[in-house]
Amino acid sequence: MPETLIKVDLKQSPYENEMVHNRWHPDIPMACWVKPGDDFVLETYDWTGGAIKNDDDAADVRDVDLSTVHFLSGPVGVEGAEPGDLLVVDLLDIGARDDSLWGFNGFFSKTNGGGFLTEHFPHAQKSIWDFEGMFTKSRHIPGVNFAGLIHPGLIGCLPDQKMLDMWNEREVDFIATQPDRVPPLANPPAPKTAHMGKMQGEARDKAAAEGARTVPPREHGGNCDIKDLSRGAKIFFPVYVKGAGLSVGDLHFSQGDGEITFCGAIEMAGWVHMRVSLIKGGMEKYAIKNPIFKPSPITPNYKDYVIFEGISVDEEGKQHYLDVHVAYRQACLNAIEYLKKFGYSGAQAYSLLGTAPVQGHISGVVDIPNACATLWLPTEIFEFDINPNASGPTKFITGTADLPIAYDKV
Repeated sequence: MPETLIKVDLKQSPYENEMVHNRWHPDIPMACWVKPGDDFVLETYDWTGGAIKNDDDAADVRDVDLSTVHFLSGPVGVEGAEPGDLLVVDLLDIGARDDSLWGFNGFFSKTNGGGFLTEHFPHAQKSIWDFEGMFTKSRHIPGVNFAGLIHPGLIGCLPDQKMLDMWNEREVDFIATQPDRVPPLANPPAPKTAHMGKMQGEARDKAAAEGARTVPPREHGGNCDIKDLSRGAKIFFPVYVKGAGLSVGDLHFSQGDGEITFCGAIEMAGWVHMRVSLIKGGMEKYAIKNPIFKPSPITPNYKDYVIFEGISVDEEGKQHYLDVHVAYRQACLNAIEYLKKFGYSGAQAYSLLGTAPVQGHISGVVDIPNACATLWLPTEIFEFDINPNASGPTKFITGTADLPIAYDKV
């Protein structure tokens, strides 16, 4: 059996675990060291460190302190890794913990994080999902049952100081263009809630003051939320510091492309079994700036879809030029309106699109002025037929409560 190098106690605050961190900084000490060719297991908290509970109250989603996230297991140092190398990570297996066979999906309040469709769903809501082997279902969204594609939403290596400085400069400058925007354009360093692993004293305080938040994806990987990084995937990470400093967290049981609800997958605590190796000088050899990967050979075997189109004309009818973001929003909104015809509330439909193995595609970016994006919704995950037919939709979902909701405090 592979050795578990990092363990977490779900009853313990992640701030008490020095093998965990929630910022990116080159000076964070390695939690442990491995050699190329080693395989090992890392346990992880859910991305909030246990802030969201398995209940029917969305107040925890409304009130969660998003400056604390994400809690990552690592960094793992790899002997012999040098800047300019490629770190090759084989995801051998990923799973949920036996003492936590459930996950959550949530919409954040517009005043606390927001999300892809926050103008339509401005209040905090959540759904709870129970795991039954490789399948999941929710008491909050009846009529669906689907296979999960478990994956880390967040995985990457430590930046060097030059890269960290670049991130902070461009993101702080970006915030300054609309400093009062809600939600904000980006998230600057937040030293008060930084957890810097084994760092202590003045060194810790200095690093916390400039440590990059883990919220967005960046050049090193990070919070990319790619659902196909599942069991059997292979990832090639650029190395920027000696030892690489690999960290992982934010495990998802299942997710639709785009993670459109922000807390948009089925979030869970769990473990990752991985193997590492090196390609010396690989960044220059292959012209690697951002990570590349080979996807998992194991995917849910759904073959029938209803596909929704969206174009770059927003909800107000305003024309946008080849804007894929707007186009995908419209595809999602079209799918939500469609699912409402079968009895789902808008919130239930939105949560479903964020959690089920939905595919998102960029279908056209050349035919001015409209980009076209598509959302592929697998029909086989439903316990009833959602295909269009001449007799019209049947409202199969009746008499059920909506998602738990928590309104903003006054």
